[in-house]
Formats: sequence, structure tokens, C-alpha cells
Amino acid sequence: MTELQRYLAEEVAEDHADGLISRREALRRLGFLGLGGAAAASLLAGFLAEAAKATMRAPSRAPAAISPTAEDVLVAARPTREIVFKGPGDRKLMGSWAAAAKPRGGVLVIHENRGLNDSIRAIAGRLAGSGYSALAIDLLSAEGGTGSFEDEFEAMSALGAAPESRLIADLKAGVTEVRRRLPQKKVAAIGFCFGGGMTWRLLAARESRLAAAVPFYGPFPEGGSLAGSKAAVLGIYAELDSRVNASRAAARAALRRAELRHQIVTYPGVDHAFFNPTSSRHDAAAAAAAYRRMLAWFGTHVASA
Repeated sequence: MTELQRYLAEEVAEDHADGLISRREALRRLGFLGLGGAAAASLLAGFLAEAAKATMRAPSRAPAAISPTAEDVLVAARPTREIVFKGPGDRKLMGSWAAAAKPRGGVLVIHENRGLNDSIRAIAGRLAGSGYSALAIDLLSAEGGTGSFEDEFEAMSALGAAPESRLIADLKAGVTEVRRRLPQKKVAAIGFCFGGGMTWRLLAARESRLAAAVPFYGPFPEGGSLAGSKAAVLGIYAELDSRVNASRAAARAALRRAELRHQIVTYPGVDHAFFNPTSSRHDAAAAAAAYRRMLAWFGTHVASA
């Protein structure tokens, strides 16, 4: 099992331990990822045991209150449209493009482990409304696109089976496409969960064309080096997301070794996927604060007049 496949399997096990899905459903999803019955049962049991220990250790508390500001009033999202663009070799890549009225820069948006869905498209539209034209790439383009799967967990399995080298090559092609559409503008990359991990991997693949990157609660690759990157990195984490937070120190160390401008922010009292409004872990106040911080980061490192 690859590192990415292990991460996807652990996402399923964590959802089960948090009571979000039944054991039967968890086993079904792990089956899509290629885990046999014994291995899947062992993984679920381990996560249940860890969750029980964490509950005993942790004091009960509510998420920290974050006062709303005028900036929390959402700007009108710009429309997205489906596009096809040139990928590595003769392959075609798919994505959703949202054009800002007066773009200050561009953003490559990397989806979660369910592929390119409406929630991710909405982020691209929201970014465009905030002044940054955005391309939400579909990393399942080679399989016919996310929409070709009847079950979103079949899409997850396909992502887990895809060679990491192909995923990175597709992301680099996405950077190329944003730059083609926005000549003379700087480009950033953001990603969520699986996409946050892929954002780190894109930086570790010596992608030097990014001015900034914002991985949201994404695992840092084992042994990853950020040498060769020039991006200013804002790492977003959730206090209760112990699984992803286990690689936070490694990410910070790699950023320091590469001498990249960076900031690591951990939002208190919230869990993995707190930014996703379709998730049961969504926290509106923390998500709004994270969005404001990301826009401020782009304003410093990406925006042009």
C-alpha cells in the first residue's frame, strides 16, 4: 500500500471511529481501496481504540468563538464552467474554471479524496469573486473524470490507485494552464485533505512557479524536501485532527530548511475538514477565519495590480 493509499484508508477508519459511518459502510469503502477483511477490521479496531483513549484524555470543550467581521460577508461567487486543457503528452485534462472580473492572480484548487465535486467548484467560484481566477482540476481526468463514477468511493479508490507521478504531472499541467490564461500574473495552489497532501507533494516535486501555497490539513509526505520551491506557504491545521497533525512538525522543519516564507496556523477546537460546508465537522466561524487569512496571504504574496 502506498503512502497515499494508506492516508485514504485512514480517512475511512477515522470517519468510522468518529461515528460518521457504520462499520459495514467502512468495510465497503476499505474494500474499494483494496483492503481485505482482516486488514480492514484491524485498521478499524485500531482507530476505535485510539479514539477511546483520546476521549478519555481530552477535556470536553466547545470550539473557540471567532468573532465575525464585515469581511465575513461573502462576496458574490463568480460562475464556473467546465474546461478541457492540455495535459502531459497527448492526454487531456478536465477542470472547472472561474474567471475573476479583474484578476489579481490565479489559483490552482486541488480537491479532496472524492474528486472534483460541486463543493470544490464552489471554492473556485468564491475565489474568483474575491479577485483570483481559479482552476479546480480533476485528478481523475485519465479515468474519464470524477463524474464517470457512480459511487464517490469508487472515485476515492481510483485516486488511491493512480500513480503519484501522474498526479504530480497533472498538477504541474494545471499550473501551466492557469499561467497560460493569466499571463503576467502570479499563481498559487491550495488543496483540502487529500488535496492538501497533494499541495505539499507538488511543492516537494520542485514546482518553482508557485508564488504561494495553502495546504488545508494535508499530510506532509514522509521524507519530503521543499528545496527548489519558491512559494510562500500558509499551512492550515485543525487542533483535533491528530492524524494529520502528526506530520505538522516535519512540514515546519522542511519549510525552515528550504528557507521559505511560511506560517503554520492551527485553529482551536475544530477537526479535520472543518472548511468543508458539506462535512459534519464543518465549523463556519473557523472556515471564515481561514478564508480571510488565506486572502490576506494572497494579498501579500500573489496579488498584482
